[in-house]
Amino acid sequence: MAGMRFGMFVPQGWRLDLVGIEPARQWDVMKGLAQHADAGPWESVWVYDHFHTVPVPTDEATHEAWTLMSAFGAVTERVRLGQMCTCMAYRNPVYLAKVAATVDIVSGGRVEMGIGAGWYEHEWRAYGYGFPGAAERLRMLDEGVQIFRQAWTDGVVNFAGRQYTVDGARVFPTPLQDGGIPLWIAGGGEKVTLKIAARYAAYTNFDGTPDGFTRKSELLAEHCREVGTDFDAIVRSANYNVAIGRDEAEVAERLRRMHDRVSRIAGSEQADRQLGAVKGMPACGTVEQVVENLQDLQKRGLAYGIFYFPEAAWDRSGIELFEREVIPALS
Repeated sequence: MAGMRFGMFVPQGWRLDLVGIEPARQWDVMKGLAQHADAGPWESVWVYDHFHTVPVPTDEATHEAWTLMSAFGAVTERVRLGQMCTCMAYRNPVYLAKVAATVDIVSGGRVEMGIGAGWYEHEWRAYGYGFPGAAERLRMLDEGVQIFRQAWTDGVVNFAGRQYTVDGARVFPTPLQDGGIPLWIAGGGEKVTLKIAARYAAYTNFDGTPDGFTRKSELLAEHCREVGTDFDAIVRSANYNVAIGRDEAEVAERLRRMHDRVSRIAGSEQADRQLGAVKGMPACGTVEQVVENLQDLQKRGLAYGIFYFPEAAWDRSGIELFEREVIPALS
C-alpha cells in the first residue's frame, strides 16, 4: 500500500480562525504557516473558497481564496496549492481558468483545482449570485469543468451549454502542468457529483468517516464503470478537523479552547455545532487513536488527507505533534 499523502489547511478566517489577530498581521500569520508547511512533510496547503464566516456570517475576516493562492505561490517553493473547494458559480469559469493558469505560472506549476457546486446560501444571495437549485448548480459545475479542460489544453474555448456560452476565449499562456491543472471534484452527491467526478476527476474529496468513505467509494466505482473510466486512477481524499494530544486531557483542552473562541463570537449553541464536526471524528484523539483511525481509512482506499487545525494561527503545537507522530506512521 502506498503511503498516505498529507495536505494542511491554512487558516484564512472563514472558520473564525483568525479572531483577535489584527487584519494588518493576518497575512504574516498565513504566510508563516504556508512556509512552515513548505519546509515540512506536507505535500500541499489549502484554503476554503468562502466570503462569509461560519457557523454564522460575522464581521470577522474571511480572506479570498484565489488571491491567497497567488500569494502563496510567490512565497513558497515546493508545496502544492489547493482550494477545498472553489465554488464554480462565484466566478465566470473562463475567467477562473485564466486566474488558475496565471497562478500555475507564478507558482512554477503547483496548482490543484478543487471545484464544487457550492452550498452556502447566505453568501450566494448576499453577493448577488441568487441561489439556483441543486440541479442548476451541478450543471454549472459540469459545464465549467469542460470549459477548464479546453482552456488548459487548447488555450482557446468555444462552448455552448445551458449555463455557459463561450465564443473564442483565449487563455494564454496555458498552465505549466502538462494536461492542465489537476481537477479535484469535491462533494459526495451520489447521482450527479460522483458521476462528474468519474468522468473528469484526477482526485475526489468526500465524506471521510469510515462508513461514508466506503459507501461513496463504491458509488464512484459504479459511475466509473458506467462512463468507462479507471476508478483506480482517481485519488480519493477527505478533509479532517484535528484535535490531537499526547493524552486525553490535552485533546479535551484543545476542544475547550476552540469552543471558547467560537462561542465568544457566535454563541454557545453554534460553538457546540462546530465542535460536533471535530469530536468523535477520525482526527480527534490521542496520537495512537488518530493513527489507528487513519490506518483503517487507508485500508479502505483513502490516499490523501487534508487536515485542518483550528488553533493553527496561535498555536502550532498540534501541527508539530501531528508532523512528528502521525505522518511518519502513515507514509
